[in-house]
This record gives sequence, structure tokens and C-alpha cells, in this order.
Amino acid sequence: MNQKGGVGKTTTTVNLAAALARAGRRTLIVDLDPQGHSSLHVGVDLNAPGRTVYDVLIDDSEPPSAAIRPAVEHLDILPSTVDLAAAESELATLPEPHRRLDRALASLGDRYEFILIDCPPSLGHLTVNALTAAREVIIPMQAHFLALQGVVKLLETVRQVSQAYNPRLRVSGVVLCMHDTSSAHTREVVAELESFFEQSRQAESPWKFARVLRPAIRRNIKLAECPSFGQTIFQYAPQAPGAEDYAALGAALLKEWDAMLARLQANSPQDATA
Repeated sequence: MNQKGGVGKTTTTVNLAAALARAGRRTLIVDLDPQGHSSLHVGVDLNAPGRTVYDVLIDDSEPPSAAIRPAVEHLDILPSTVDLAAAESELATLPEPHRRLDRALASLGDRYEFILIDCPPSLGHLTVNALTAAREVIIPMQAHFLALQGVVKLLETVRQVSQAYNPRLRVSGVVLCMHDTSSAHTREVVAELESFFEQSRQAESPWKFARVLRPAIRRNIKLAECPSFGQTIFQYAPQAPGAEDYAALGAALLKEWDAMLARLQANSPQDATA
């Protein structure tokens, strides 16, 4: 999530999910943005009939699985359409409006190892639903000064949702998108961000263990082009720098995930898959 638009949320959601799927991990994308960009990115026809995430949130008479569509091998999507914009007002009339997505995803059981949620660039019932359902937050951003200020406000939003609805919520870190290492300003912003996270280790907060995730995603025109073909970067330009970066980022996160599962298995074999 990021309250600012155009920073790489959808690009990161789709291509990081595709990187996990390429490793053979069952992965689901939840397109929670009324613009439906994640859905378009993987080739979903937004005008085709069928249930969407809007129906899942508003009408729980059918299971969420009825709305899920295949994207590529090991990767599915719970698509969005412009109808989702109406959910902001409709959710307010429903009981526990912030837990609708959490309950829907819980009903899927262990069908997926990873679920990535593409949040809208706003704070409302949709984003709060995402944060209530999530365990971790990844923040895509460009290394600009104003973006840095926005991240601080975003972290406070995460703290509020953590305190009110989801105490297990944590911030994993920041993914640097459209990154240009040749800029002195960029290096200064990254250094300031790393310093902020390091100082945060001293106090309890949802971002106590957050860090700048590596590698950064280099500026790459192929990443901008592939959504117009309804393809992930691995389908469209598998040799491009963008594909290399998202593959490496996915591998790094999988390495941490598998190490955590191994520790759980060693410490408590009966709870390792909980």
C-alpha cells in the first residue's frame, strides 16, 4: 500500500506475485483498487461477466472461490471492476465492515501460500479491509523527499489499524521502485529511510523490524509496457532488468519465509503450518 498514486503498487503486486508463482508457490492477487489495474495487468477482461471482489465484500452468499480466476501457472486473481468504488459507501451499512475481506480470505483455507493485496491510493473502507486481513505491509515508493514524508503518515495509519483491528499487522519494509542509483538525491533519501528504520528498532511499533527491501526495482520501460499486453514482466520481457529485479526480490523474500518456517518446525513441529 501507499496513499500516493503512481509509485509502483500495482506493478509490484503483480510482478512480485508472479515471481512467487514462478517458484512454484500457490499465489493469489486480490485487486482491491476500483481502477482494476492488477486485473488488467494479468489479462482479465473487466467487461466480461462474473463475480469480482466487489461481490465478495458485499454479498457473502457465495464463496470467494467463485470469483477467483486463473492468471498464469500457480497464480490466480480475485479481480476488480469500477463497481468496487460503490463499496466504500455500501460497506458502511454492513456489520463489521472492516472484516469483510479477512473473513472471505480465511474461508479459502490453505489453498494459497501467499496472498498479495493491491490497495487503492486512498484511506477508506477498502484499505482498512486490506490492513485488517493482512499480516504484512509492503510499501512501494520512489526515493523522493516528499514520498518519504508520505511514508511516515502511512506508518501511522498502519499503527491505528493495528491497535484497533489487527494486532498481528507488521510492516515488512519499503520496495524502491523506478529507482535511479545515479542520483545523489535518491541516495540521500534512501540513507534517511534506512536511518529512520534503524532508529525504530528501539520502540515497539508495527514497523520495528521494517527495512529497505533489496534489490531496488530499476527504472525500466518494459515494466510500464507489459500491462498493456495483459502480461507480467516474466511473460512480456523475461530478460529485462525489471524481470531480474522482481525475480531477485521474490527469491529474497522466499528465503526469509522458508527460514521462518524451518524455525517454526524446529521449535514446534505441530504448529509449523498454522
